[in-house]
Amino acid sequence: MPFVENIDVATDQWESRLGAQVRSLRLEHGSDQQSLARLADVSLSSLKNLENGRGSTLRTLVRILRALDAASWLDTLAPEPTVSPLDVLRGQAETPRRRVYRPRKSV
Repeated sequence: MPFVENIDVATDQWESRLGAQVRSLRLEHGSDQQSLARLADVSLSSLKNLENGRGSTLRTLVRILRALDAASWLDTLAPEPTVSPLDVLRGQAETPRRRVYRPRKSV
């Protein structure tokens, strides 16, 4: 089955939204693009691409957020799971799973 993208929000729309949020963080921080790019050790064009939603690398995003003292923002993107939904369904929420079990092959 081919990969089906979220119908409501396309990748380029997510990039634009993310770029707008990074731009907002930069402005709140009081930095211009050139100063922030230098502080984050990324090229000015990489920062501009990120802010304009034209694609960027994860490395650039992380460096920019760290330079803006906003690295904790990444935790909102991928929070650490505390309880597995499958374990809750199985009634095992108290004991975290330590390994994956695979069915044995019959001989």
